[in-house]
Amino acid sequence: MLTPALTRPIRWDLVEQNYDQMIKYATAIKHGTASTEAILRRFTRSASHPTYQAMLEVGRAQRTIFVTKYLRRRELQREITEGLNVVEAFNGANSVIYYGKGGEIASNHKEEQEMSVLGLRILQAALVYVNTLMLQDVLAESKWAGTLTPEDRRGLTPLFWQHVLPYGEVKLDMTARLSIRTTTTPDKPTTNPGDGK
Repeated sequence: MLTPALTRPIRWDLVEQNYDQMIKYATAIKHGTASTEAILRRFTRSASHPTYQAMLEVGRAQRTIFVTKYLRRRELQREITEGLNVVEAFNGANSVIYYGKGGEIASNHKEEQEMSVLGLRILQAALVYVNTLMLQDVLAESKWAGTLTPEDRRGLTPLFWQHVLPYGEVKLDMTARLSIRTTTTPDKPTTNPGDGK
């Protein structure tokens, strides 16, 4: 069943040969003496760099360990699926709170793109913050104290947006008719006495 996904063994010899360099880069990132972006730029210029190749092998090993755990543990599968469902549902909020220009980043300029994304992140954070406050207010009511189990509380999330009305609220009274005025014919224009007519 997994045979198509199995390509080749992990090259542990490459990891062993470049172990010291990998530790050096990891330490530099951890202590802030080098940024992750700077190290990645160095590696992407030379994808055949042996240390970079060794890091890729470590990544393959980590993914393999995760996949084996995922395939064996049903509760992990459920947890990941539930988390993905919540996040995917909240991603739908982006089209609601970021509806200018069709919800798309229309500019090719890096600065404008960054500004748009940062603005969207601020809106997302504000929405989560407001939702958290609303949840806290509801949960502070005494009637919920003995109702919710620990499992119920773990299932609560501030990632919802169905209450957001980006265009405001329009209330229609379907029992009443709109008062439509009858159109009147405009008055005929008066002639100026001095125009000779």
